[in-house]
Amino acid sequence: MDDYRHLADRVADDIAAGRLRPGERLPPQRVFARRRGIAGSTAGRVYGELVRRGLVVGEVGRGTFVRAAPVRSYGRALVEAATGAPVNLELNYPSAPGQSELLAPALAPLLRPDVLTEALRPAAAVGTVPAREAAAALLATADWHPGPDRLLFTGNARQAIAAALASLVRRGGRVGVEPLTYPLVKEVAARLGVTLVPLAADERGPIPESIAAAHRTARLSALYLQPTLHNPTSVTTDEPRRRELAGVVTDLGIPVVEDRIWSFLSDAEPFASHAPDLTYVVDGLSKRVAPGLTVGFLVVPPQRVEAVAAAIRSGGWSAGRFALEAAVRWCGDGTVARLVAAKREDAARRQRLVARHLDGFAVRSDPHAYHAWWELPAPWRADTFTAAAAEHGIALTPGPAFAVDPARTPDAVRLGLASAAVADLERALRTLAGVAAAGR
Repeated sequence: MDDYRHLADRVADDIAAGRLRPGERLPPQRVFARRRGIAGSTAGRVYGELVRRGLVVGEVGRGTFVRAAPVRSYGRALVEAATGAPVNLELNYPSAPGQSELLAPALAPLLRPDVLTEALRPAAAVGTVPAREAAAALLATADWHPGPDRLLFTGNARQAIAAALASLVRRGGRVGVEPLTYPLVKEVAARLGVTLVPLAADERGPIPESIAAAHRTARLSALYLQPTLHNPTSVTTDEPRRRELAGVVTDLGIPVVEDRIWSFLSDAEPFASHAPDLTYVVDGLSKRVAPGLTVGFLVVPPQRVEAVAAAIRSGGWSAGRFALEAAVRWCGDGTVARLVAAKREDAARRQRLVARHLDGFAVRSDPHAYHAWWELPAPWRADTFTAAAAEHGIALTPGPAFAVDPARTPDAVRLGLASAAVADLERALRTLAGVAAAGR
């Protein structure tokens, strides 16, 4: 019998070749199993694998549908000619004007042969003393001052998430997450053999009682939360709710991986300030500075430094020494601070465009965020709208990519506002508004 992944590969090939088109419904799992001569449980694993790869989306009571295919060609926009280059609102890496010119001076001293020799040596998970001090100062807030001895470094923030979870959760363990979460966390969980448990949430963030309820059902090994400018919804959990959450995790002894990758755009204090002995703070330079030469930061409870450092080493997730040296210089000469100020202004400008062009639609966002969550009007589904946008040269991330429960897939899309040029973003928003309105 073929491995379920091989069967999933065959379906994926049909989607790539256009034999299965965006929006097309797959047969029920029992029919698929009968046609392929496999067990129903194997068919379920095939469909689950296709969902994990982002190729299909399951909708309760309706079935499983092919998601939008990769963009191949572009038609004319509905409300204006698509005269520019394709607009990618999936990628979300901000860039400030003159960014390269700001970054270059700090790199020049590293290119001296004597300095470069040292900078190209492997870096330990604990980095260097200057790196720990610079990172601790960068991440500090009014109410939270992480000690440099609690800092560890990875190649990027994604690796920091993986290292934190790998150090906390054994294969077969359970991790509580918001019902919509960073897609990479789903991939990390699959590789680690970890089950993600969606927690109930409202407009203020995760509901504390849902953590206790999930823990009663079966022990939670950890939580992964994005309390500041949550991706994709932009929700920032308020201070009273954070205190409630901290009380619950403290009572139950559940460690929390706090993702603060977008926190540089907000003045919200970290969750770690409420539960410092249980919280593992993830941050990095990819959004603050640039994705090409970046470092991931991981602040861990003092008693856990060696255990997490071991996870970083075993995963091959250590930061490069050259990147560490560059980060120290960028923090020390004020480059990071200048970039953060510029990107805060840029995010606010782009949010004003969203408010102007998508006025009247159900868009959830924050004036300081670089993304927005658009709950689509009927009769649009996430996959059909994503496909329609692709026909007009606009790439979007469909809502099901963020859903933890494949049976509960939102008819929504995330708009990544950071990467496109402002003029291209404005053109794309006008086009998308026209497409959405025409589908009503």
